[in-house]
Amino acid sequence: MHKSIIALGVESSCDETSIGIIKSAFKDDVLITEKLGLVTDTQEKLHKDFGGVVPEIAARAHSEKIDTCFYRVLKESGIKIDDIDIICVTNGPGLIGGLISGINFAKGLAFTTGKPIIGVNHLVGHALTPHMTDDLRYPYLLLLASGGHCQYLAVLKANKIKRLGTTIDDAPGEVFDKVAKMLNLPTFSGSEVEKYAKKGNENRFSFPLPLINTNDCDLSFSGLKSSVRRQVDYLIEKQSGLYESDQMDVCASFQKSMRIIFEKKTKKAVDLFSKLSSGEKISFSLAGGVAANQNIRSSLKSLCNDLDIIFSAPPLELCTDNGLMIAYAGTQIYLSGRQDDMGLSPKPRWPIDLYNQKPLGFGKRGRKV
Repeated sequence: MHKSIIALGVESSCDETSIGIIKSAFKDDVLITEKLGLVTDTQEKLHKDFGGVVPEIAARAHSEKIDTCFYRVLKESGIKIDDIDIICVTNGPGLIGGLISGINFAKGLAFTTGKPIIGVNHLVGHALTPHMTDDLRYPYLLLLASGGHCQYLAVLKANKIKRLGTTIDDAPGEVFDKVAKMLNLPTFSGSEVEKYAKKGNENRFSFPLPLINTNDCDLSFSGLKSSVRRQVDYLIEKQSGLYESDQMDVCASFQKSMRIIFEKKTKKAVDLFSKLSSGEKISFSLAGGVAANQNIRSSLKSLCNDLDIIFSAPPLELCTDNGLMIAYAGTQIYLSGRQDDMGLSPKPRWPIDLYNQKPLGFGKRGRKV
């Protein structure tokens, strides 16, 4: 039995270079985890003029920043390289250039120190975050909603996660960003949409609610995005431009539709999950970048109160991709007896539930998530 494990987590799957360090120790057969340090370098400024993440720019930024983040987190945590027991790194899914940057760094560190290396699916990192931050007991229901993913997951154990539903097209965070770009907001990000929505009239425009009447918890956002595009084009044609009030009202009305979609689909996900939870009180958690949206976060918390189920959401700094969740998931993998070697390679596409054969979320090259 390990007395304690100090784990380094490296995350570079998209547009955040993040390295975290945790210490995990068993107390009365319960794994207690302590955060030692976290440094995250975001690339928002690098991509803001392009309306989205540019893979080549992201990969170069990861390569340039990863050493700096590593030394900063060592200083913040007050530990030395030799104190680290295991090196955990995201090896999928994500942008291949970013994944390669993180994996090569982790391999170099593992080779020079002789420490074990563990590859981590960063979706599993998100899925286990509530267990790390709130000590949420298995099983629990998770909504993972971000710029690249949207799934309802039944987290049965650390190594057993079942997908209950997924988006069949766009991810919600991506749609938030594209709406910001349509409206030419100062920053093409979901956080900017939320800021404008706070001052807008959410009842001015009526946008569609795709798939809310289907008897499952699959989601669709492309029709909502297209409807916003048509409304914006109409306003520009009619007025020869957009007023700030138009921007605020579109943001508020769009966010309202998003909120209702998540409320309706979460109810259906709870119904499906209840069949797997053996009559115990259900726990629900929200993770991913969209979890930082206070409007959606608050509505789902209220829904859980109405349904008499436990609600949790990670701290805002752990909603987006981060090194702490990778360190924690890697620790769980290591304790199960698995570790990797220098043959570890990136997996741009890596479904979290390999046994779910529903033909959803497929691209030309197979399942994304």
